[in-house]
Amino acid sequence: MKARYDEATDTLTLILRDAPVAESDEDKPGVILDYAEDGSLVSLEVLDASKRVEEPRAVTVVAGA
Repeated sequence: MKARYDEATDTLTLILRDAPVAESDEDKPGVILDYAEDGSLVSLEVLDASKRVEEPRAVTVVAGA
């Protein structure tokens, strides 16, 4: 998994797998889910991330939780 924060657009993107995006859906306002052709989740984008996420520039990995 990869996490990318774009300060210019204030967008946090979590990339779950390397696959082409076939469809995107704004599940909730400001949260976009990207799907592969087979329907599996590829990534999710959080718009206005600095308002929705505690620290969009920091990532904490918790193993076994």
